[in-house]
Amino acid sequence: MSASPPVRRSRYLVCAGREIHVSEWGPERGEAIVAWHGLARTGRDFDELAHRFASRYRIVCPDTLGRGLSQWSPDPDHEYCLAFYARIAVELVEQLGLGDFHWVGTSMGGALGIVLAAGPLAGRVRRLVVNDIGPKLGEAAVERIRAYAGNPAAFDRMTELEAYFRTVYKPFGALTDTQWRRLAETSMRRTAQGKVTPHYDPAMVRQFVVHPRDYDRWEEWDRITAPTLALRGEVSDLLLADVAAEMARRGPRARVVTIPGVGHAPALNVPDQLDLLDEVLAA
Repeated sequence: MSASPPVRRSRYLVCAGREIHVSEWGPERGEAIVAWHGLARTGRDFDELAHRFASRYRIVCPDTLGRGLSQWSPDPDHEYCLAFYARIAVELVEQLGLGDFHWVGTSMGGALGIVLAAGPLAGRVRRLVVNDIGPKLGEAAVERIRAYAGNPAAFDRMTELEAYFRTVYKPFGALTDTQWRRLAETSMRRTAQGKVTPHYDPAMVRQFVVHPRDYDRWEEWDRITAPTLALRGEVSDLLLADVAAEMARRGPRARVVTIPGVGHAPALNVPDQLDLLDEVLAA
């Protein structure tokens, strides 16, 4: 008989003056993994990671400001940026009583991990995993993301929204029908007109307009000392192959692993990908 999935705990914290939603699994104390999602996603993207590791680690998965169940920013131009997300993250780990911990970040969450591991949380990030993100972004991918994320589609039916997610997130790799359904149901909100649309504030893409160099982070990368794993989707247009190779040569000299048949970004939902994390976290 298979083990029952771990129970998810939902909580709300006020960090940097904003209410932030956090999903947690596993023990309430002990060794922890903070898993931070991508630009237009939510902490529920890490359900498979939580199910794999919750018997051994405290799993902490926040929704970024303006995403999921967290508050939307009343000051988008100043708060939708890595510096403000870092303020939130520092206050969040303090309120949760985390001393040192592992950081797993997909896309934007990985960029945030780079900022934190090089700066305000240096020495406290024990292992850093950056999932299809680096200190420099592919320009074509930025334009693609701005195009779909800045003007989110709205539909009459949930099945239509799910079909949309299956299209825009096809590069995630193989998800089961159950996983696609959960992704849709944990990534939706209703508009004032009653339509269903992705659960984030469209103004969060202002980051690319107001803070155009926010993801240029070689200076921070070169300061990181934590053992680092960098995952790259084989056909990713965000983390380009030459940037990934440079990440292996400088800074923390990351172990770079390419995930075959995947684009931006590996979903961290299958055993082969989770085994890589296990190797790094247990080292």
